[in-house]
Order: sequence, then structure tokens, then C-alpha cells
Amino acid sequence: MRNIEWIAAAELDAVPQDDVIGVEVGGRDIALYSVDGEIYASDNICSHGHARLCDGFLDGHEIECPLHQGKFDVRSGKALCAPLTEDIRCYPVKIEDGRVFLALA
Repeated sequence: MRNIEWIAAAELDAVPQDDVIGVEVGGRDIALYSVDGEIYASDNICSHGHARLCDGFLDGHEIECPLHQGKFDVRSGKALCAPLTEDIRCYPVKIEDGRVFLALA
């Protein structure tokens, strides 16, 4: 069994409730979402067009891309509607000592 490498992504209080922010973690552009007290993480670039999801609109567990209004489920990365045809990658999250950590591998 391999060990999971957890990388610090942000302070927990830097992620506003029911909103999304963009951060760079391990050289990757990541979106962090706070929904109903839970933190989720995904790639920050839309799979359809080169738009940053952190510039989109978060409605519950759905992030709307600011470019073509496609929506993804932030819990799974699943593409929910046209024009999206490809999911985005999501990452495991843990909260420890008031900080958000991600497993990127």
C-alpha cells in the first residue's frame, strides 16, 4: 500500500462559504469549492474551453463555466450539460489544523 502525499493548498478560512477560489498547488491550477461546510477540489480549467472555473458561478454543488455556461458537479467532476463532453479531474481533500490539503497523485 502506498502512502498518500498531502500537499497544503490554502487556509480553510480563505475559501469563502458557498463560493470558489483558484489556487496553485504543486504547479497545477486548482479550484477549491466550499459547499454546505465541505471543501471540494478540481482542476480549475474547463474541459471544453480554456476558462478558469473559479471565475464561474457556483450554485450548490454545480460550477458553471464562465465561457460557455457548461456545468460540472464539484463532488465528482462530472460534466452535467452541453456543450461539455468531458469531465474534469477532482482531488481528495482533508482538513487539518485549519488548512486544506490535497492529494494530487
